[in-house]
Amino acid sequence: MDEYYMKIAIKEANKALNKEEVPVGAIIIKNNKIIAKAHNKKEKLNDSTKHAEIIAISKACKKIKNWRLDDCILYVTMEPCMMCSGAIEQSRIKKIVYGTKNKNYGYTENLKNIEIISQICEKECKNLVQTFFKKRR
Repeated sequence: MDEYYMKIAIKEANKALNKEEVPVGAIIIKNNKIIAKAHNKKEKLNDSTKHAEIIAISKACKKIKNWRLDDCILYVTMEPCMMCSGAIEQSRIKKIVYGTKNKNYGYTENLKNIEIISQICEKECKNLVQTFFKKRR
């Protein structure tokens, strides 16, 4: 199931890529149902906090009418940064599944009490990020 859900997060990342945003996509699952989908919107909204994970957490909380995302799983195409990792921890998400390592800003090794699975669809997720930055340089 991890690959199935990651492919949906990759579709979100492609939306970001098409909008000239860093291509990161995220979805949140509860009871095997998608309760939130998001992609980066920093450029569009001129807001450094509009990472895919933060937007997805906000949508999920609104959907279930609770800030506690107990029993939820976050699928994200790139390892979360420090800001997103803090929000994930605060929201009580139980598990993170990510695609590619975030060499500059990844922060998941510092998380406690959260199961972490990495390198799901890694090649595809990494390719999205590399494609984006090749165009920018």
